[in-house]
Amino acid sequence: MTLAAFLRHLAFAAVLAGLSASTVHMMIGVGILDRPDPRKAHAVPTPKCGGVGVVVAFLAGMFVLYHFADFARLGEPYFRGVILASTGIAAVAFLDDLRDWPFAVKLVAQVLAALLAVGSGLYVRVYRLPYIGPVDVGWLGPPATIAWILFATNAMNFIDGMNGLAAGVGIVTCAFLAFLAEQAGGWFVYAAALLLGAGLVGFLPFNYPRARIFMGDVGSQFVGFVLAVLGVAASRFEGVAISFLLVPLLLSPVLYDVAFTLLRRGLAGEDVTEAHRGHLYQVAARAGMRPTEVAAIYWAMTAWGGVVCLIFVAASSALKPLAALLPLPVLVAWTLVVMLRARRAGLARW
Repeated sequence: MTLAAFLRHLAFAAVLAGLSASTVHMMIGVGILDRPDPRKAHAVPTPKCGGVGVVVAFLAGMFVLYHFADFARLGEPYFRGVILASTGIAAVAFLDDLRDWPFAVKLVAQVLAALLAVGSGLYVRVYRLPYIGPVDVGWLGPPATIAWILFATNAMNFIDGMNGLAAGVGIVTCAFLAFLAEQAGGWFVYAAALLLGAGLVGFLPFNYPRARIFMGDVGSQFVGFVLAVLGVAASRFEGVAISFLLVPLLLSPVLYDVAFTLLRRGLAGEDVTEAHRGHLYQVAARAGMRPTEVAAIYWAMTAWGGVVCLIFVAASSALKPLAALLPLPVLVAWTLVVMLRARRAGLARW
């Protein structure tokens, strides 16, 4: 890509960030409030649905992409499937923000959106593995892809409980993913990551360090869903063995936090679908860390995941599995820090 082309793309992203910011400002005036309760960190009613700005900016960018940037389009059924599925999940999540539906209703909507994306043909069937080569998983491909989309979507939703955390993680992820996709010639992933990142940049100043508005499910579920789908698209990068790990590596702090919390609560006999404040980032804040510090730590761990991706891509096929483990020591160290602080703060039961 030429420097001139890159600067044009940045200018377009800046326009979309402005569109997102203006939409977020409008949503503050609409006054859809998130009211405090024992499982939430805020103490006063605060506007939510700021994620509408992210959705509007992304879809506006996709409209331009569809009509004027053939080089960055997926095949027609894939493109339509991604747009329809992401729009559908945003619409249902927005209604959920208004009506606070049970988790089962949200899960059904997520499954339908995932089915729509996978039904368009966007799923992983062949995994290129080191030492083994291409492995065709056949009929297991679609359900495995659906499971990945559901987990990533809900992980971003669960992590959106602290000012700037989800949005900052999303921005860092999009920045690294756009760079990796450009290097691999994955132009749709490059463009979509740039568009999503622009929408999040427009939202973040309204949410960090002080929250004038929350992202809401409409933002967190939408961002998680789009990143999950981009992870599926990235799995098709030519010349990058096990490229299906790129987005999981970038999102490793989020995925680890959610997986660790679900496992811990499940082993303790707790209802994992019940609302709680037991995620590692929430426990860290309850144990005395400033929320701004916790959010910045997650941004930094996401950036480390991005560096690991660069190492991963450059590594030989034989070394890629070892490179993929590099986020783990940092995540385990973070877990130990949180556990120690929780014990010192007397949080015997998270």
